Amino acid sequence: MIELIKELNPVLQALIGTLFTWGMTALGASLVFFVKGSNQKFLDSMLAFAGGVMIAASYWSLLAPAIEMSSEGPVPSWVPAAVGFLLGGALLLVIDRMLPALDTDRYLYDIKDEKAKNRTALLVFSMTLHNIPEGLAVGVAFGALASNGTEATLAGAVALAIGIGIQNFPEGTAVSMPLHRDGMGKKKSFLFGQFSGMVEPIAAVIGALAVIAIEPILPYALSFAAGAMIFVVAKEIIHGSHEKGNVNLASISLMLGFAVMMTLDVALG
Repeated sequence: MIELIKELNPVLQALIGTLFTWGMTALGASLVFFVKGSNQKFLDSMLAFAGGVMIAASYWSLLAPAIEMSSEGPVPSWVPAAVGFLLGGALLLVIDRMLPALDTDRYLYDIKDEKAKNRTALLVFSMTLHNIPEGLAVGVAFGALASNGTEATLAGAVALAIGIGIQNFPEGTAVSMPLHRDGMGKKKSFLFGQFSGMVEPIAAVIGALAVIAIEPILPYALSFAAGAMIFVVAKEIIHGSHEKGNVNLASISLMLGFAVMMTLDVALG
């Protein structure tokens, strides 16, 4: 398998790798088709589960790699993580303030509650934003092969793509299930869920083509996405999962989501 991939152009390698990660996002999002009825406790638990997935992904998929990448940089390793994290949260704060003025009804007309509509928009945006630096990371990993393309380096890039792909499975679910909970149809919830992973192949091609320019800013991009996700969890996800009074169930579900994502991230490290 490695030998077959080795014959391909690094950009094509990165594209194929992230088509797999996008496919895994879509597979996770497709679980929404297997939900029967509209049991409020179950739907609240899935929203909280999504929050747990996002918190764990923010650290193990984004902040920890950002700190590690910065360990040999010109500034202390915590600087890119802290700066990017706070900027990500600031951007989501601005977007949150702008949402009432945006035409969200055009795409989210089937969600009647305005608070749920804002939560949905922020959730989709933050999860999509989170997938951009992951796609860039895969692109950089394969693009680096053009200069030092050893088989071990290629195996590492392939392992990175596979690891991100498997991690994307619960992330796809973490988007589609809350959307369905808030009133969106199953088909549209699935489309929005898989759309969050669609940006990875685009970002991977950019990363592979501009590996020298992209690599220094990657720690900032990763932590930026983490800040955006934590803002959404703190402001919307936790509060939304408690709205109907299922506080204990939501708390347990959030911890389960965190544990699942943490296990996948650490195991596939």
